[in-house]
Parts: sequence; C-alpha cells; structure tokens
Amino acid sequence: MTHTALARKYRPKRFADLLAQEHVAAGLAGAVARNRVAHAYLLTGPRGVGKTTAARILAMALNCERPGAGSGVGGEPCGECESCRRIWSGAANLDVVEIDAASNRGVDDARELRERAMYAASGPERSKVYIIDEAHMLTREAWNALLKILEEPPPRVVFVFATTEPHKIANTAAPVLSRMQRFDFRRIGPGTIAGRVREVARQESIQIEEDALALIARVALGGMRDALSLVDQVVAFGDGPVTAARVREALGLIGDELYAELLDLVAERRSAEVLPLVERLVEAGADLAEFAGGLGEVLRAVLQQILGGEPEGLTDVLRSCVVRRAPGFSAGDLLRMLKLLAETEESIRRSPHARLHVETLLLQLTLLDRTVELSEVLRALGTGSAGGSAPGVPAPTPPPRGLPSPPAPHRPAEPPVAAGAVPPASAAAAAPAAPPAPPAASEPEVVRRWGEIVEVVGQQSRLLREALVQATPLVDGETLALDVSGSEVDLQGLENGRKAIETAVRSVTGASVRVVVRPAGPGAGAAGAPEPRRLNRDLEREERLRRYRAKDPALDAAADAFDLELLE
Repeated sequence: MTHTALARKYRPKRFADLLAQEHVAAGLAGAVARNRVAHAYLLTGPRGVGKTTAARILAMALNCERPGAGSGVGGEPCGECESCRRIWSGAANLDVVEIDAASNRGVDDARELRERAMYAASGPERSKVYIIDEAHMLTREAWNALLKILEEPPPRVVFVFATTEPHKIANTAAPVLSRMQRFDFRRIGPGTIAGRVREVARQESIQIEEDALALIARVALGGMRDALSLVDQVVAFGDGPVTAARVREALGLIGDELYAELLDLVAERRSAEVLPLVERLVEAGADLAEFAGGLGEVLRAVLQQILGGEPEGLTDVLRSCVVRRAPGFSAGDLLRMLKLLAETEESIRRSPHARLHVETLLLQLTLLDRTVELSEVLRALGTGSAGGSAPGVPAPTPPPRGLPSPPAPHRPAEPPVAAGAVPPASAAAAAPAAPPAPPAASEPEVVRRWGEIVEVVGQQSRLLREALVQATPLVDGETLALDVSGSEVDLQGLENGRKAIETAVRSVTGASVRVVVRPAGPGAGAAGAPEPRRLNRDLEREERLRRYRAKDPALDAAADAFDLELLE
C-alpha cells in the first residue's frame, strides 16, 4: 500500500488550522466572508510555513460548494465537498491552476498565463485562482507581461504569488508590488512544532520521546513541513519508539552529550582536551559547520539562563548542563564568545581548512579571560572597598562637578591639578608661598558663582562643561581669564566656546566680561590664549582615555597599580 507523506496527509484544510499564522488566517478568511477578496496576493516567508497551503485554502474557500459548513465560521471552506477535496489534494481542476515559476519563468509562459486568465470560470459562482509558486524566479520580461492584467484583471480572477525571497521581486519588478496585497508568514516556534508533531504521532500511533520531539523541532528551523518530513525519515530508519539517539543517528546530528562535554571544557578551561575532542568529531564524519551552529545555540542557551530566561528546545542532558554551568559565566563572557563564533562561522563554512578554524575557535573560548569587575580586583588586593585604591597608590581624587574648592587660609597655593591625577610631593614642597586667599565676601561675584555658570554652560554643551572643570577663573576688571590645566583639547574647546561662556556669565551675574583662555603654569601671560595645536586622532584618543580615568576612580587606581594600558 502506498504511504502518504505526513506533511501531505496532515496539511491544513482551513485557515484556522494554520499554525503561528493567525494574522494571515484572519485577513484571508475575513476577505472571503465580507466579499472583499483582492485580485492579487503576495505570500512571503520561509519554506515550509504554509504559504502554498494558504493559497489552496483561499482557492477552496472561493469555490466551496458549502462554505462554512465544516466549521460554522464565515470565510472558511467546508473541506469535504468535491471541489474542496480536489483543490486540497492538488488534482486537476479547471478553476484552480498551480504553476511552478522555477520551470515556467519566461515571457512566453507569462503571456500564456495572461491569455488563459481571460476565460471565465466554469460556473457563475466560481472563481479562477492562479497559484504561482517560487514567484521570485520570474524574469523581468515575464513580470512586465503580467503587469497589465494585474492592474486590470478580469472579474472573479485571483492571482496568488508565493515566494521565499520577496526582495528579488522588489529588485526585478518593483511596480507589481503596489498591485498586490502582501502577507508575511512567520517561522513556527519549536514549542508549537513539538506540539503538532506530538499530535500527529498520537494519531499515527507512533511512540516518540520528548527529547526526540525537542531535537526534531530544533532541526526543523521553524518549518512544519520539514518537521513532519523528518518524522517520516526517522520512523523509516528503524523499529520501536522514536528516541533522541535514533533521531541523531538517522539525521546525522551531533550528540548533545558532546556539547555538554564541550561546555564543561570551556567552563573549566581545559584547553589540552580541545584537540582530541575535535579529532573525535572529524573521525565521526561530523559536519563542522553544523557543529558551529549547534555551539551557537548552546552558548545562547547559557546566556538566556544567566539573564533569567528559560531556554527552549533543549534535551534533558543539555538543559541540566546549561543550568549547572551558567553560574560560572557572566553575560559579558557569553557575548564575547558569541562574537568570536560569529566572526569564525563563515570561515568554517567556506574554508577548506574548517578543522583548523574550529580548533582555533575552541582554544580561544577555553583561554578567554573572564570579565571581572574592577571593584572585585581591588577588594581582593585588600583595599576594602570598590572606591579604594590599589596598594601603594594614593586614592584618586574624583573629578570636580563645579569650581574647585579654594585653598585653605595660610596654605601655599598650588597649580590646578587635572581630575584623577596625583600631584608629586616634591612639586608641592617646592611651590612658593602665596598670600592667604581673600575671604569669600570679597571675592568677585563671577568667581563666587562660578559653579552656577558652569552648570548653565553644561546645559548647552556637555564637552564645554567638562573643559570648564579644568579651568580656574580669574577676574581683572572686565576681563575673565581662564587658566586651563587640561589638555590642548580643552584649550581649543574653550577658545571656540568663548561666546557661550560670556553669555552664561551675563545670564547668571548680569556682568559683561571678555573671556580670555590661557594655559595654567609658569610663563602664561595675559596676552591671550596661545595658537592651539592641530588635533589628530591620537591626541583625541589620548584625551578620551584620560577623561575615562578621571570619571572612574577605581579604573584610575587599577591602571596605576598594575601598569595597565587602556584601550577603547
């Protein structure tokens, strides 16, 4: 007796049976029920998700002898009348024509289709439906031949184009897209596929384990047709219940036990065992590109577990390993590993030396430094707090938010120090004595309210505000001199922002001043700012890294303690 493939035997007969395509089912059934069927549809999506099936159900609904009799829902075909049975089975039908555009793609085929469409349907209440599969294979000339009939079709004629690659139609014949209604089909989730396969297995009296269902759903990649075809293949492979081991053997899959072993190697950093593991893969004839794809799924499952999610489609062996090993990784570790895999996967698929790329990738994963918080490093060295400094390194000064505090009375004045820097003791000892700072009541209003001025400027420009933090204001009559202890970037930024600073001073104090920018330290005169040096990429990068250190005291202390080189 001839066996009917499960994918054909259990093909949906109603819109409501389309899994994961509720938006398509509601749109097409509603159009039939309300007599608002368009003359042309474009059905797009991955293979095996129901595009051609939906086209046939639409043809059944338009030509059903007892519409709605099977379900009682408007727009649904009965699925039992002679017309529905012939259309559903793909038998010859005068009113429903299926065309494979891969083998009928030329302009002559399109002209013949156009001429056939001019003939009326076989009955006054029937509709002619043309289903064109693999529509992206039609040539530009064929689309041009169909353009007129798509724009002004004969009455009761419906064209349904199905394709997995709609972008090719957009590139080849963009004008036709505006003449069709488009429905995008989704991939079907592993849980939905497993549930449907479980129901089909029950009706077929096939015993299948849950782990086997999870494997089949994962391999199907969102296609229900592929999942049912895989069930046919596995059932034909041997007798007895369908187990996960049987699925792997029938489909040539890599065992989840090996992925669990690999995850243990990476977690425990056992680099010496990587090459023997790859040797076993090669000796078993495994597809290394498939292995890389499976590795990505495992790493993603670990990341999902770390982030509080629940990985789907895993066998019990792999799920237990993921749960056990997830606490040993951080999300940053997994992201770096996935990035390495993404960078290597294409080379594994295309290179004749795929084994070398796999070995290199796995060694990188086992040798990859784990991400740690700087606070943990400092705490391990006995500093006692995340904000402390490393042994022998003074605690860094946090960057000021406004005007630096004035020096205490009767203490020598010191040149301004950049945020996060530590002034040498010898320089402080050699500094000449300065007269005591005047009391706050006698300070010019601009200096006293300098913090407000900086905040006003910061509302307009964050970079200009950061540069002002490195400056010390000195008022001489109507001149506001800014002695800048920062870099050339700060000097140039303040020079370019003089007008904004003058406006901010006027808005806060009501005084009109002329801003002069000059470098702090010996030899700085009042003649104005020097000619700024031309900036380059290295100087900009150096300044950005200096600011990063200034904003994070822990980072600054760790960099000094371990003589680290900071990279962006």
